[in-house]
Amino acid sequence: MTTDSDFSHERSKYPPRHLVEGYEVFLGGRFRSEQERLRELALSGQKPSTMIISCCDSRVAPEAIFDAAPGELFVLRNVAALVPPFEPDDHHHGASAAIEYAVMALKVEHIVVLGHGLCGGVRAYADSVADPETPPLSQSDFIGDWIRMLAPAVERLGVQPNPEDPQYMERLEFEAVKLTLRNLRTFPMIQVLEHHRHLQLHGALFRISDGRLFWFDEDYGTFHTVAQKAHAHALKEARF
Repeated sequence: MTTDSDFSHERSKYPPRHLVEGYEVFLGGRFRSEQERLRELALSGQKPSTMIISCCDSRVAPEAIFDAAPGELFVLRNVAALVPPFEPDDHHHGASAAIEYAVMALKVEHIVVLGHGLCGGVRAYADSVADPETPPLSQSDFIGDWIRMLAPAVERLGVQPNPEDPQYMERLEFEAVKLTLRNLRTFPMIQVLEHHRHLQLHGALFRISDGRLFWFDEDYGTFHTVAQKAHAHALKEARF
């Protein structure tokens, strides 16, 4: 007799079919063209010059957005692309550990904070402020605790959060990128490396709806679009 637990165990032996199919496509395509590179990376180790801090949203893939080959990007993904301020305590700090490894061991030259449009984490925090009775996803409320880091971003906008207003939400998504940049600069190691120009910090935002990439100009405190002509051409081609 097969029990439910036996069935569950049996299923866990095999990967989902769509992952197997994707792996087969990889073997027949990209693996062939990059086999030599992968072999070199296995022997010499990784030496990426750039770290990307991105949201774990499945619609935002830094390697795809920047057309990066294996070994080119060191990517940290979490809810809403956030980084907590420097906190040297006994707690577990996954984001801080990844940042420490990137700048101290890998010696990356650039850290890019990549926010994105329609961010669920940013929306969840705006919902919770607009309606304090919004229930948490679970009793543990790990997400609620995490996205409360966005409080200073909401305060800087200076208006009551309106999750139903697309313009407000995009402004908050931009502000979240700037918040993470400020938090990165609370790390002593980043302060020193940036001061000596061994490290550059960047802010960016990818708009899912139209594929537009925005880059933060810290001198003026504004975001501007990247590769406008190429983007316009791509949109035009996509329509036919």
